[in-house]
Amino acid sequence: MSVLAVIPARGGSKGVPGKNLRSVGGRSLVARAVGAALAAASVDRVVVSTDDPAIAREAEAAGATVVVRPAPLATDDAPSEAALLHALDLVGDGVEVLVFMQATSPFIDPVDVDAAIARVRSGAADVAFAAIATPVFLWAPSVEQGGGWAGVNHDAARRPRRQELPPQVAETGAFYVLDVGGFRAAGHRFFGRVEPALVAERTAIEIDTEQQLQLADALAGTIEGVRA
Repeated sequence: MSVLAVIPARGGSKGVPGKNLRSVGGRSLVARAVGAALAAASVDRVVVSTDDPAIAREAEAAGATVVVRPAPLATDDAPSEAALLHALDLVGDGVEVLVFMQATSPFIDPVDVDAAIARVRSGAADVAFAAIATPVFLWAPSVEQGGGWAGVNHDAARRPRRQELPPQVAETGAFYVLDVGGFRAAGHRFFGRVEPALVAERTAIEIDTEQQLQLADALAGTIEGVRA
């Protein structure tokens, strides 16, 4: 069963300019993502989808194949799924499992990727997405409270213990493993049986701001030292 990893990495980041080429722990984000994908034993091929020549050069130097993304698929409004389907159309012959990996997560553990791939291959899930357990008390604005806030996953009038909260997870955004047939039919990343692939909380930093980039760079040695 052929497994393809696709890393969408366009050049037009607004929140962190040039984000995919920025460095964490001495390596660019795109190079780190390529390295994680190549290190996953179950991945047969790694592709970076980009509209940016500098990202393309960095991806190729890291060992990935580059798919040039058309401009209409590289806008702020273009969904990631469009880039994934474009890559599948170009290089996806025979591919049955797709790993959608994001360069904005610099600490992806290849072991976690392999475990998620195994779940999709076995039929235990159609989609497995990286997540962390989040036993937290959630609140949201409430019309019933006259403009105040109310508990979402708990009864605020009866304060439960954290271990009594219902099971819940939060996406890390690091990777999504998809059955290709189901993905093509649905056109989006969540379809069929969706299951979380729990990862260590220390690996779950996602970079959308300069502050998060600085934090990841500062923690890189510690996080990767724990993994080693």
